[in-house]
Amino acid sequence: MSVGTATDSQLQRPLVGIRFGNFTEARLTLLSLLMVLLPLLVHAQTEKGVRVVPNESARRVDIIIDGQPFTSYIWPDTLMKPVFYPLRTDKGTVVTRGFPMDPRPGERVDHPHQVGMWFNYGDVNGVDFWNNSTARTAAEKAHMGTIVHRRIVSTKNGRNSGELEVESEWLMPDGSASLRENTRFIFRAGPGMRAIDRITTLTALNQKVVFKDSKEGVLGIRVRRELEQPSTESLVFTDDQGRPTSVPKMDNTGVTGLYRSSEGKTGDDVWGTRGRWTTLSGKVGSEAITLAIIDHPGNVGFPTFWMARGYGLFAANPLGQKAYTAEKKEAIKELNFTLEPKQAVTFRFRVLILSEAATPDQMEKQYENFSVAVK
Repeated sequence: MSVGTATDSQLQRPLVGIRFGNFTEARLTLLSLLMVLLPLLVHAQTEKGVRVVPNESARRVDIIIDGQPFTSYIWPDTLMKPVFYPLRTDKGTVVTRGFPMDPRPGERVDHPHQVGMWFNYGDVNGVDFWNNSTARTAAEKAHMGTIVHRRIVSTKNGRNSGELEVESEWLMPDGSASLRENTRFIFRAGPGMRAIDRITTLTALNQKVVFKDSKEGVLGIRVRRELEQPSTESLVFTDDQGRPTSVPKMDNTGVTGLYRSSEGKTGDDVWGTRGRWTTLSGKVGSEAITLAIIDHPGNVGFPTFWMARGYGLFAANPLGQKAYTAEKKEAIKELNFTLEPKQAVTFRFRVLILSEAATPDQMEKQYENFSVAVK
């Protein structure tokens, strides 16, 4: 039978096959074809957008964008604070360091407390929440606090954004709670863009809480080797308690990072200066990447100081003032921000991950958007 010469009786039969010359395609009825295609279409629709997927038994919440992993909020027993780990671009490229969770060849293994993206502080009523790590000695842990995830308050999925709200407690070395933390995360997605808005409210519980002026805080990210700034010397960094950490000289092949602040500072000159935003730009393979942290005008200490270290620590700290300017031999009053019992304070930051080398004009627009979008 040639196409175009079918009889009436042949046209009335079910569609079980079509012959084109000497080739016969697989026999599929229209019904079976729909049965195959419809689940695929439904699945494609459900995969689009931002999904926030809790898995409390695994101590994690996965953030999925258009069916692909973006990041995970995790609180394993091996860490002394909840973190986001790892962080990825929209192309799937991981931008955070693997160590200590998943070490990679050729990366640094200093500062084991710097994992993914986190929020804490170096001196809360004399207790160190910044350097807290299970790698510390028992004597060191006696002076360190722990941030404990208590519950997932809510989750929300959406076409262009999703949300996660969680509650945590900041515990002193004796196990007593000094602060209650309520944080809402807004995950945003677009072509070549991933973003996390972090809105954190800290409430003092039964005692006054003093955030003593410290360089170690508050919102931090530890980046992968390629996004560090090239370094030609070994360095030793000392924390507020006098503990030294060595950062050795390493091969700079493929290391491309460069800091730039809203005030026009670049490279190592960004450290200890203030700004509305700071970017860290570089390349991983052929992908141009910009990480940015944006401060909010409603924050205490605005515009924030930047703890931007060439070895890959990228942090915004609005609570450390004299701690930074003292190293620069500038005179400024200590902040020592204080919460009375039951008093609260809210911090707002936006973290951007862009698959491009962003310009200062682009960042100014992002800053203006964030200032309006989040109150």
